Amino acid sequence: MKKRSKKAQQAYDIVLPLAKSMGYDLVDVEYAKEGQKMFMTVYIDKRGGITSDDCEAFSKEADPLIDAGMDSDADYFVVSSPGLTRPLDTIEDYVRYQGEKLDVKLFAAKDGVKDFSGTVTGIEGEDLTFATEDGELSLNLKDIAKAVRHIDF
Repeated sequence: MKKRSKKAQQAYDIVLPLAKSMGYDLVDVEYAKEGQKMFMTVYIDKRGGITSDDCEAFSKEADPLIDAGMDSDADYFVVSSPGLTRPLDTIEDYVRYQGEKLDVKLFAAKDGVKDFSGTVTGIEGEDLTFATEDGELSLNLKDIAKAVRHIDF
């Protein structure tokens, strides 16, 4: 996971309890310049996905907390879903999508497999078990170069 700026981390710490109390996972906070404007973007998620109503409800509660809790010169405050194809970075991401099919690329082949689609069936610490078409595959989080949700069209 990438390192947050000082202001993004401060905002993350402020809204984390709110996210938990509202039933959301706080995925990340970015504080970045886009063009001439500064954006504070908060990414939330939950099992089953985020709707625009979720983003609006969280924004209404989080905005005053950020205003009161930190000196932010952001021109825009945005609450968003991390998106369907966002790579999974943390063990919490795998917990959130346990039981769903993922597309996984490994740094090095394991049991002759480097790329596969599978469902996370077990998590213990940072050890993951995937059910694949060829059977069960056990990996550590550090073995995974990239994992994204599998999308069927």
